[in-house]
Amino acid sequence: MNNHISERITALRQQLGSSLAILGHHYQSDEVVQHVDFQGDSLELARKIPDLDAKYIVFCGVSFMAETAALLATKEQSVLIPDPKAHCCMAGTAPTQRVAKVLQEITDLGRKVIPLAYVNSTVGVKALCGEYGGSVCTSANAAIMLDWAMGQGDCVLFLPDKNLGMNTADLLRIPVQERAVLNVRDKDGLLDSDSLSRKLLLWPGVCAIHFRLKPEDVRLVQEDDPRPLVFVHPECEPGVVALANVSASTSGIIRAVREASPGATIYIGTEDNLVLRLARLNPDKHIYPLGAGYCSAMLKITEARLLSTLENLDEHAAVRVDSAIAPKARKALETMLDVMASRK
Repeated sequence: MNNHISERITALRQQLGSSLAILGHHYQSDEVVQHVDFQGDSLELARKIPDLDAKYIVFCGVSFMAETAALLATKEQSVLIPDPKAHCCMAGTAPTQRVAKVLQEITDLGRKVIPLAYVNSTVGVKALCGEYGGSVCTSANAAIMLDWAMGQGDCVLFLPDKNLGMNTADLLRIPVQERAVLNVRDKDGLLDSDSLSRKLLLWPGVCAIHFRLKPEDVRLVQEDDPRPLVFVHPECEPGVVALANVSASTSGIIRAVREASPGATIYIGTEDNLVLRLARLNPDKHIYPLGAGYCSAMLKITEARLLSTLENLDEHAAVRVDSAIAPKARKALETMLDVMASRK
């Protein structure tokens, strides 16, 4: 960490006071996290936005998170991301035009399709969810939102993460024969009639970080020591989840670590910035990464870029959402928040 940069950020935060709010995702580095006002996963941070009075909201995360903040912020607020090129590769697996074509193809067959997009998706995809009466979800509330969506139409298109979709379907005990992973690569024939007859249609995207983890990684640590606890994120493939002691959202993993017994040996299958931070914050436990690695998009947000943003709040390009799609995308997000409020 650069002490000069850190001190300058601290001074600017004090100077700006309540006009500034810095939000940071759990996958951010410690050098950035030390400066945030609110730290959390996607759902926690989205819930913060409507209650913020700050003129400037600086979002330390990836671009889809900043877009979500811009949708929920007021017109008087500016949402900024220190590096606008911090794009989630999973979101890139579901281009808006391709998703629109798939939804239209399903609709043309006379089926009422409800799209449910993981928040790791573009604002264009979120707008399609709003247009078709669907919603969005996070890893923390995927089961609640998928259960809701299954009751809204003839079928659900869950996107873009097939692993989260399959693991959530397992939790809800949706029969395997009612699911289909779509082949959306063929531009001439996107879908087949057999797939479209299923209740749950899964987009074939994955998270590049969690996709690295395989069942063999879990078996290796279990062979070395039969007593370790294994906590993984539900973006991991079902074979990994099946071998783990806990499969949970980022916040769920943090809670599971906190509740584990002193002296426990824990291997965690999620982004390494978080895992190493949990190891430092829980010295009474033996915590190790399972091997997912670092998210390259999250690493684009550095302490130096955060400082540059704070020094140029009015010149730094604010996150903008096309006014033509903003209401539909906002509707999808608000539906999630409404469903979650009704299920409390």
